[in-house]
Amino acid sequence: MPREKFQTLTEQMFYILLCLRAECCGTDIMRRVDEMTGGQVSVGPGTLYNLLDQFAAAGMIRETGRKGRRRSYLLTSKGSQALLREYERLCRMKEDYVRGMGGQ
Repeated sequence: MPREKFQTLTEQMFYILLCLRAECCGTDIMRRVDEMTGGQVSVGPGTLYNLLDQFAAAGMIRETGRKGRRRSYLLTSKGSQALLREYERLCRMKEDYVRGMGGQ
């Protein structure tokens, strides 16, 4: 059975949504992801704008403004819920790891 779209998020998806808790544009998102992760996660423009279009189509973000080619976005409640679900999933995985390693 195929997995529902956005049931789990990639690192790039997670950080893009996390950035969009505050209104920002694509270049701001790429900079913020780099800063948040200390350069460990990068989001290129092709990936970013493809995901922004997908998130908007799914109702997870909304466009808040446009100046020329620069568009700004903000997380919706549906996007916030997806971000929280992913955070909780990652926490469960961490707990499973700790238990699996005998509490180490």
